[in-house]
Order: sequence, then structure tokens, then C-alpha cells
Amino acid sequence: MLKTGVLPMSSLKVVRDMPRTAPVCGAIFPGAGKTAVLERTLVALAAELKIAVIEGDMTTELDADRLRQYGFPVIAINTGRSCHLDSKMVAGGIHRLQHDHNPVDFDLVLVENVGNLVCPAEFEVGEHAKVALLSITEGEDKPLKYPIMFQEADCLLITKTDLAPYLEVNIEQIAANVRQMNPHVTIIPVSAKTGEGLEQWFRWVRQQVSDRAKLQPATQSLPSLKH
Repeated sequence: MLKTGVLPMSSLKVVRDMPRTAPVCGAIFPGAGKTAVLERTLVALAAELKIAVIEGDMTTELDADRLRQYGFPVIAINTGRSCHLDSKMVAGGIHRLQHDHNPVDFDLVLVENVGNLVCPAEFEVGEHAKVALLSITEGEDKPLKYPIMFQEADCLLITKTDLAPYLEVNIEQIAANVRQMNPHVTIIPVSAKTGEGLEQWFRWVRQQVSDRAKLQPATQSLPSLKH
């Protein structure tokens, strides 16, 4: 079970009640290529989905600025000494989106968490689906060493597959180790450089949005966030 005791349930409700959206939280290892995959996702889905991004980093807005060039609303959250986003932070980001935009216009909110496999795994931020990214450069043993993230993930992207010919790594073994932790997770090997696997990832995202839209009326208003 996710640790929710330190997280304001009212904040979780603000995130989950945002109309027509399927917030997706990517909690990953630093250098897994999360921002590169996110860039490819924004470009590929721009014509069919209205997307906003909440970008979490301990300091700076480098990744947020990188994503803003594509014209999407990007909210940057600096966590300071904290190694993860929490529901209050994300609810604040949702509130900022509400202030600047019409929330019913968004089909999808992507939440990029701080990059590590430990802290983000144990904290719920109101996401409807949790995505983990693991680079093949990190080796085959990471799912066994950091099981919680892989147990909680709805989808795992095994990234940087274009480097496989140059590394002594077995992608099938990575997937097998993940299956030990979570038999039901969707596993998609991808390369943001070559495009391998990305269309399968895009289909998965589209399906999450479609499933969520069927559950929530488009006219529902977004609850206000009280400070």
C-alpha cells in the first residue's frame, strides 16, 4: 500500500477530480531519458490531445524550459531538499493550471516526478496511472534492488534500447525481473533516439485517456484548492 498518511487527502481529491484528465506520474532513475521520452510524446500527441505538464525537480527549471519550447503549458515545481513530489505540491500545480487555463480543455496531465527509484514509489500524488522508466544502462538488477517502484507501476518503459548493441545487458532479463515484482505491468522497450517502441507507448497513453474520459463527465468543475 502506498504511504498516504503524510499526504493531505483534500489535495489528492483536487488532482483526481480534475475533469477529463488522466494524470500520469513518471517516477524514474536519473538519466533514464524521461524528458526525451516526454518530448517525443508531446510532439506525437499534440494534434489529438490537449496536454499539460507538471515538471518536478529538486532545483532549476531546465527540464521545464526544455518542454515549454513545444508550446504546452508546463508548471515547474522545485522540491528543494525533498526527493519527491507529494500530493500537496501536485495539487498546487493543478491549481496554477486552473488559474491560467480552462481545466476542462485538458485531456491529459503528465506529472514528471523527481528522478529516483526510491522516494517517489512510496508517495501517492493523485495520479490515475503510474509510469516508471528504467534505462538499460542501469543494468538488469535494478528491479530486484528497488522493487517498490516496479510493484506500483502500471507501465514500465525500458529506455535507451538503441544502446543495447554496445552493452552487456539483456533486455528480456530486465523484463523478467520486473515480472517477478509485478506480473500485470505493461512493459514497453523504447528508444527516444530511434523511435523504437514509441508508437506502442503512445497507444497506451491514448487508452488511459480514453478510459478516464468514459468515467468522468466533461462538464464537471474543478474543486478549488484552499491555501
